[in-house]
Amino acid sequence: MTKTALIVEDEIFVALDLERILMDAGYTVAAIAADSASAIEAAPGCGFAFVDVNLRDGPTGPGIAERMARDYGVKVVFVTANPAQIDRGMDCALGYIRKPFSEAAILAAAAFATDGEKPANDDIVMLGSNIA
Repeated sequence: MTKTALIVEDEIFVALDLERILMDAGYTVAAIAADSASAIEAAPGCGFAFVDVNLRDGPTGPGIAERMARDYGVKVVFVTANPAQIDRGMDCALGYIRKPFSEAAILAAAAFATDGEKPANDDIVMLGSNIA
């Protein structure tokens, strides 16, 4: 799987922190998107995405995740302070990380999305058919 990430986050300091963590670990960040339109536009060519639930255009994260997974095969991990807004049975996302997040959780999720390497800790809550 490609090591190119998309960050879908409307809080710029959170997005820049995610970008720094990924780039320091050798990943490529294709774009930072703050709403549905820019996220879908940037999705082609990305292997995985970190997606917030609530964005500039409302609680559109789950819809973005479904579309990116279906149309482009993007592996999605939600990064959110509002996990109750995620359908626990979603098959379009690997899981979620709760904000505030740790660098270790982000790197574990990136490794899981790119290499299938299941996280050794509980920083990532698995969703849908990804539950072990």
